[in-house]
This record gives sequence, C-alpha cells and structure tokens, in this order.
Amino acid sequence: MHRRPPSRPARVLASALAVGTLLTCAACSGESKDDGGGGRGDSAADVAASPLAAESTVASPRGGKSAGVLTPSGAKAALITEADIEDNWTQVKDAASWGDKLLIGKVDVAALLTAKTNAADCQKLLDALYDDTLLGKPSGASALTGFEQNESRLLYQVAAYDRAELGTSLNWLKTLPVKCDQFTATDSKGGHRTVQVIEDPVPSVGDARQGLQVTVTGTSGTQPVTLTLQLAVVRVGTDAITVTSGGLRGTETDTTKAAVQQGTANLKDVLAGRTPAAQPGNLD
Repeated sequence: MHRRPPSRPARVLASALAVGTLLTCAACSGESKDDGGGGRGDSAADVAASPLAAESTVASPRGGKSAGVLTPSGAKAALITEADIEDNWTQVKDAASWGDKLLIGKVDVAALLTAKTNAADCQKLLDALYDDTLLGKPSGASALTGFEQNESRLLYQVAAYDRAELGTSLNWLKTLPVKCDQFTATDSKGGHRTVQVIEDPVPSVGDARQGLQVTVTGTSGTQPVTLTLQLAVVRVGTDAITVTSGGLRGTETDTTKAAVQQGTANLKDVLAGRTPAAQPGNLD
C-alpha cells in the first residue's frame, strides 16, 4: 500500500492490462474522491486540483485586466469530451483514482548523468507525476476528466492558478529535459528504473505552453515494462489546461494535439463568457 497525498485529483496513465499490478487503487488510501464526467456546462465532472507540463519559451503570466474569472461551472464547461478527441476513446468516471507505481521511487544521486545538484528537481518531477502537482496547487476552480482507449489513457484538467506560481512552474518544467535528461530511480525493494525526459512539441495555442515526454523503464513482476507519458500544458492568462496521455504501449500524439487545441478553445470561450461549441462526434 502506497502513500496517497490528501489532495491529488487525476492519476497518471497506465496499461489497462496492467491495472492490477501498476495502478494504485484509491481505496487503499482510505480517501474519498468525487468522480466526474467531461460533458459541457451541467455535466458531472471532478472538480479538483492537478497539473502537468510543456513549452519552448515560457513567459510569466501577463498583468493587466483579466478576460474573466474561471468559476467551478466554467471549469466543467471547459472540459473536453469524447467527440473532441474522436477515435474510440471512452470517458471514465474513475480518473481521479489513476496512479502508477512505476512512478514511485527515489532518485539515485550517484548514478545521475547530469549535475548531482539536479537530483532534487528529478525527485520533484517523479513525485509530481505521481501526485499530479506539476503546476502546483490550483488557487481557484478546477475540473478533470479521463478517457480510455484499448491500453492507453488520457487525462484532461483545467484550473486557475496563482499568477506568480504558474509562471515559476512553467519555467521549471522547461528546464527538466536538461536537468533530468536521464536518471535512475530505486523502488522500495531495491529495483532500478531508468527515467528519460525529453521536450515534446505542443501546438502553438494559448499564451504559453510546454511539452514533455517521460519514459520510465522498469519491471512489473518479472516482466520488463516501459511506461511512456506525453505531457502538455497550455496557459491562458492565469488559468491552464493540462493533458497527459500514453501508457505501456507508447503515446497518442494526434489525440494529445486534438485535446490541447480543443481544450484551449474551450477555456478561451468560457473566459469570454461564451459556451464552448459542441463537436459533431465521431465519424467512421
């Protein structure tokens, strides 16, 4: 049984076949979380905190008059739906309980390829991936939803953040492909996992954006496994959307791109007082 922080909405993605061994059940922690959908406006969706990553040149949030304040109902309205990402994604109600034990580990400082002083940042990255705190704790409204397709998962979140902390978090994420390009993490049984972090492109939307791809190679039982996560965050004013997709069979680049583009448009509409346009649905 593993530690669960008191506030940790969305969980990271893992293979559906490996759920029993790789995912930590939320019930083990004794926590109670609200499950949610991803419909627009009055649909039920988890309202919670969480974050995730990505951009090439990160600017601090701008000052000046805000286009609008993100409210709890607005955060729900800004969530994406199955129609926004197409293919065969199915919306789930347990996204808040997702967690992957491959992300639990202590950075091996001696084996760190880059400067040893970067160990703290690499440890923070691992912990934040598991706890979903890459952008820090939201300062206002937030909502999340999740989707599954075969052995892949996608988590989408939208939240309001403190102006200064959001800029600091984005700039920190930008440094990780250099500070934590490759390192080793050790689990509680002494097993070793290799973690690699590279920059990943994000569509040019919003006020700032940052993308990362994180690969964790380890074992599940006696079998070697590789968890690949594609992370993207887009800032709109002092609010941000975050997308995490992937699993044990790789990433879903096209889906991540669609989620980022439609999610940013949804958030802009909400902040402007408009209702996000409904998508036509999947077309075969």
